[in-house]
Parts: sequence; structure tokens; C-alpha cells
Amino acid sequence: MSRFHMHVAVSDLERSTRFYNAIFGAEPTIIKDDYVKWSLEDPRINFAISSRGRKTGLDHVGIQTESSEELAALQARLEAADINGAPQTDAACCYARSDKYWSVDPQGIAWEAFHTLDSIPTFSEGAEKVRAETAREAGLGHDPTGRSCCVTPDLARSGCC
Repeated sequence: MSRFHMHVAVSDLERSTRFYNAIFGAEPTIIKDDYVKWSLEDPRINFAISSRGRKTGLDHVGIQTESSEELAALQARLEAADINGAPQTDAACCYARSDKYWSVDPQGIAWEAFHTLDSIPTFSEGAEKVRAETAREAGLGHDPTGRSCCVTPDLARSGCC
């Protein structure tokens, strides 16, 4: 079973954490200096916030899969519908290592389909190289901001999980 994912960029992590703790009635599952995540069962969501210098508000949404097979099936559905995307393997981002498939909906909202492989001790590892290689391989250009650790087809808006 997959889990809905939403990531919001915030200006005040502490204040936002208090707000979302109250909304969800639960404490976060991951707390870092620049990133907080709740993995909730009701509603079934992976909800993350971060304060990493990006524009505040909705950063991206997505689907977290429980297996590589489920991720491959989701990617196949998008490709069958002729929706372009960018695969990203072994991505190190948001204190996790994941395989991903990025796409953009008709409104321009970035969608991240991903399967988490492991946790890592840093927000990202070698993100710039991975981002550039993935964008080049997918023919999607480059990230002019140089700030994100994840790849989306709309790389100028790219954010992270």
C-alpha cells in the first residue's frame, strides 16, 4: 500500500512543527535542524516540512511506495499515459536514500514517486552531481537554482522530499 506524500517549505520550522503537531495530533517521526517529517497512518501520509531557504509554501507532492515493484508499476502507468518523467536512482535526499520517478501535473506541480531504501545522516549527499546527471539523462535541462537535492521535470522549481 502506498502513502501520499506532501512537502511544504516553511519560514519558521519550530512554529510550523507546533502547528502540524496540533493538526495531526501526533509527534514527528523525524526531527532535524532543517527538516521535520510525520509518517501518519490516519490519514496515511508522509508529510514533511523544511526550512532550507526556498520559497515558502507547497514544494511538491507525491506517492511513497512500499516496494521497488510498486514504484516500477507507478512509473509504468505514467509512461503508458504518455506522461514524461525523470527517473532518479539511489538518490540521497531528506535524510534518506531512495529510488524516485519525478513528473509534473498539468498545473505545474511537481510529483515525486519514490521508494525509500535507507536512512542517511545528512540532508543530502552529492546532490548536485546526481541532479545534473539525472536531468541530462532525461533530457530535462538543468537546475538553474543549484539549491535543490531532488530532480523534477520542472527543474527551476525543484525541491526536495
